[in-house]
Amino acid sequence: MGTNARSSDRLPGSNIVRMTRSGGSWVSASYSDDEHLTGACIVPPARGHTMLIVRIPHMPSDAKRGSHTRVSTILTPLERSRVDAVAQGLCDALHRESLDEVLSDLRQQRARIVLISVTRYGLQNSSQGAAMVQEFPRVPAVALLTETQASTPHTTLALGQLGIRTLVDARAPTGWQTLRNILASQGSSDLQRSALAQIGLDLPGISRDCWRFFELLFDSSPKILTVHQLARHLNILPSTLMSRFFRAKLPAPKRYLSLARLIRAARLFENPGLSVARVASHLDYSSSQSFSRHVRTVMKMSPVKFRITYDGQGMLQFFRTELILPYVDTLCALRPSARHPGWMPKIQPGEGSKLSRALMI
Repeated sequence: MGTNARSSDRLPGSNIVRMTRSGGSWVSASYSDDEHLTGACIVPPARGHTMLIVRIPHMPSDAKRGSHTRVSTILTPLERSRVDAVAQGLCDALHRESLDEVLSDLRQQRARIVLISVTRYGLQNSSQGAAMVQEFPRVPAVALLTETQASTPHTTLALGQLGIRTLVDARAPTGWQTLRNILASQGSSDLQRSALAQIGLDLPGISRDCWRFFELLFDSSPKILTVHQLARHLNILPSTLMSRFFRAKLPAPKRYLSLARLIRAARLFENPGLSVARVASHLDYSSSQSFSRHVRTVMKMSPVKFRITYDGQGMLQFFRTELILPYVDTLCALRPSARHPGWMPKIQPGEGSKLSRALMI
C-alpha cells in the first residue's frame, strides 16, 4: 500500500527526486516540487528494486520564472528522466524525437546546446547530423553514453566524424556530475554573451583590438586566468599591455580580468546545487581557499555574502559601473594591442617611477 505524505511531512525549501533501480541499473526517475507533495502518494518499489529519495534545494519562485539555458535533446525515455533530474535548476530540456526538430530549435534560437544519446543516434539520419554541426558550429553539441551495445563503437566514431568533440560517459556516477558541470558552464556562457552585447552598447565606435580585449575577458574558450595569458593572446608583452592602461589612466588590466571572472562566479552561484568548492574548481582556482581570498580581496566580502549580494546580472552591472561607464571615451579610443598607438602621450618626468610601481602590482 502507498503511504500518504502528510503536510507535516513536507520538506520546505527542497525538491524531491525519486529514483528506483533493479540490480545495478536505474529503471525510473521522477521529481516534484515540495509544494505539491501534500496528499501525494509515495508508492514502495517493486520486489527486487530499491528506491532512492534525493532532496534538492528548492529554487525560489522568481528564479523558476527566469530564463534558463535551453537544451535540445534526443534521448531514450530513461535518459530523459535522469537528465531532467541532473539539469534541475540549471537548464530547461527540450526533448525531441528527431534531428529535424533539433534543427528547428536551433534555427529559431530556442536552444543553445544539443545533447544526443549515443543509443538514439543510430536511428537518426546522418545527413541531418552533419547539417546541424555545419550550420551551427558555435552551438555546443554533447554526446551522452549511458549503455554499451554492439553498435556503440561505430556510433561513437560517427559522432566524432561529424564534429561532436564532447562525450559524457554516464555509465559511471561521475559522468552525471560531468554533465551537470557542462550545463552550468553553458549557462555562464549565455551571461558572457549578454555581457559583450551590453558592452557593445556602452562603447559605440570601440576599436577592433579593444573589442578583442573584452572578448578575451568574457570568452570561455580559451580560458584567460592571468594578465600574461591575456597579453599573449593580444600578441603583446604583459608590461606593454599594463603600461598602455596606465598611461590612459584606466584601471589595471588585472582589475578587468578579476571582475570578469567574478561575473562567471556570480552566475554559477545562481545554482543552489553548486557549492563554493565546486564553483572554485569550475573556474580553475587552485582551491576553495584561493577563491575565497580572491573574493575578499576584490569585493571586500566573504564568498557567502558575495553569493547573497550578487547574481550574474548584478555583477555585470557592478563591472560596468566600476570599469566601463566612467571611462567610455578613453576605452573607445584605446588600442591596447596596436604596435604604435599614436594617441599615447609621452611619459612626463616623474611618471616613470609611478609606472614601474604599477607594473609590479
